[in-house]
Amino acid sequence: MMGFLMFFLLLIFIVACSGRNDDPNALSGRVAIDGSGTVYPLMARVAEEYMSVAQQGVSVEVSRSGTSAGFQKFIVPNGTDFNNASREINKDELRTAFESEVDIKELKVALDGLTFVIHPDNDWATELTNQEVANIFRADSEINYWSDINSDWPKERINTYGPNENHGTYEFFYESILEEADLKEDVNLQQDYSTLLTLISEDKNAIGFFGFGYYINNQEKITAIHIDFGDGPIEPSFETISEDGDYAEFTRPVFTYLNLDSARTKPEVLDFSIFLMEHVNTFAGARGFAPLPDEEIEAEVEFLKGL
Repeated sequence: MMGFLMFFLLLIFIVACSGRNDDPNALSGRVAIDGSGTVYPLMARVAEEYMSVAQQGVSVEVSRSGTSAGFQKFIVPNGTDFNNASREINKDELRTAFESEVDIKELKVALDGLTFVIHPDNDWATELTNQEVANIFRADSEINYWSDINSDWPKERINTYGPNENHGTYEFFYESILEEADLKEDVNLQQDYSTLLTLISEDKNAIGFFGFGYYINNQEKITAIHIDFGDGPIEPSFETISEDGDYAEFTRPVFTYLNLDSARTKPEVLDFSIFLMEHVNTFAGARGFAPLPDEEIEAEVEFLKGL
């Protein structure tokens, strides 16, 4: 009986010891990330990989309140560790960060192509010029019906959709595509990208926009418009989305911003930032982004390892 008891206690001890993490490089703690809904799928995938294969003791929490809303949580004392952004930080945000003594580092993580989409049953507006796209949304334009673009198209009112002002995608669209012209009053702007996708996929007369990833992963529900910038229609794709390629006018870099004080004082934040930049190109394509040149990645990794 005593022998059995000793064996049982030894077994418990062995099991308990096997559950310990004796890796001297193991980290623990929490990494807080918020911001862009466009960047969210990419960052969430990298975070998932990091927690499963690199540091199982670290919790990387990724939220998606939108670029602008995310910056409000980032550029304050004791804010988030990262803010994902589908645009560059603006002057007001930089001023707030400076006043709050938040030291930040911009990390470009991928390239995205702003993609305009329509309902799959729309077989007439599959090709548009970049100016026609802008005019569909501009308040000072006389385009309200499909037939206003081409008399052979249906005399049906065009229903316009997009992400709301919390999103960097909206700001890129407003500044770069509309050139800061007013939008039509009836543009349906949404906070949630899933809702936006559903609305477009259920409306035969819809046209909307978001990042390429939301199109590439939902091609059974929506159709991408080929954009003519002057030399013929260009389909958004991994081959055309680049800062100097055929789709360059609708291409934008996407970012995450790192709180450098967090990286210097919390090893898990620095470790995740290095892992992110070393692996982001691996996951970019599957999440609908064009990867960055290797030399850009290597430069950022070198900087981070020097902190």
